[in-house]
Amino acid sequence: MAVTRAAGTGAPSRSAGDDPGRARRRRMTAVAYLFALPFVLSFAVFMVFPLVSSFVMSFTDFRNSDIENPLAVEFVAVDQYVRLFENQQFVRSLLNTVYFVAAGIPLTMIVALALAVALNNGITRFRTAFRVGFYAPVITSIVAVAVVWRFILQPDGLLNTVLGALGVHGPDWLNDPLWSMPAMILMAVWRNMGTLMIIFLAGLQGIPANVLEAASADGAGAWQRFARVTLPMLRPTLLLGAVLLSVGFLQFFEEPFVMTKGGPLDSTLSISYFTYNQFGFGNYGTASAASYVLFVAIALLSVVQFRAFRTKE
Repeated sequence: MAVTRAAGTGAPSRSAGDDPGRARRRRMTAVAYLFALPFVLSFAVFMVFPLVSSFVMSFTDFRNSDIENPLAVEFVAVDQYVRLFENQQFVRSLLNTVYFVAAGIPLTMIVALALAVALNNGITRFRTAFRVGFYAPVITSIVAVAVVWRFILQPDGLLNTVLGALGVHGPDWLNDPLWSMPAMILMAVWRNMGTLMIIFLAGLQGIPANVLEAASADGAGAWQRFARVTLPMLRPTLLLGAVLLSVGFLQFFEEPFVMTKGGPLDSTLSISYFTYNQFGFGNYGTASAASYVLFVAIALLSVVQFRAFRTKE
């Protein structure tokens, strides 16, 4: 790079040949910002602004009647959250969501992992047909699935007909507070196991065959190879499946909305459904607070899962 000195000053000055390159970089930077500007604006308007607004709203008593007179809104701070946890219906929805997640996620992961192992090792013929069959519920509309399952779970539906053939008297699944949530979990497991099965199958196929062969040569049986070799090497895949499943299960809404309307006796009312109802009632501050409680629950569960499934060095 040529460097000269300014006449009479002795100060170094860069050659004029550098200016076009610098100007060209500035133009390219400006063009890049112009291309990014539409996304940045849309993201700010439709994502950042609603997030910030709802967070601020969760600390107020904002209601439907305050839309015409926003100055009447009072800032109640954490009292909004205190009142939320004093609301028995919200507490019931929180416990229902915990029940749904605590029972549904492990059961879905176990079933999906068993299917993935079977497809990877035990099933050789019609493997593609099995993959499509188990994955089909995932790409089917949840509303259509819920409507079909509502007929299956009726007192004289398909499930009770099969149980009756086996000599078992099935309950009224959707109208019994004791069995309504297990029915939701059963349907959720059936619908979500296809996604995890594909993910787990990819993880199983990524395990080097020579590692399993070495364990077999050392005298490890099938169960020992699975428990001591396959599962540890599958930790990142299990983590991915658990996090994806947790986000969906914690936000479950469509199933009770279509099938039970949150009943009977709020036995299938979830946090998402409670939030939806509060928005419908015009209690925007309460609904915003409930949605952020759900956000914190998702974040905490993700942290726990990252710690539980992290790879041990």
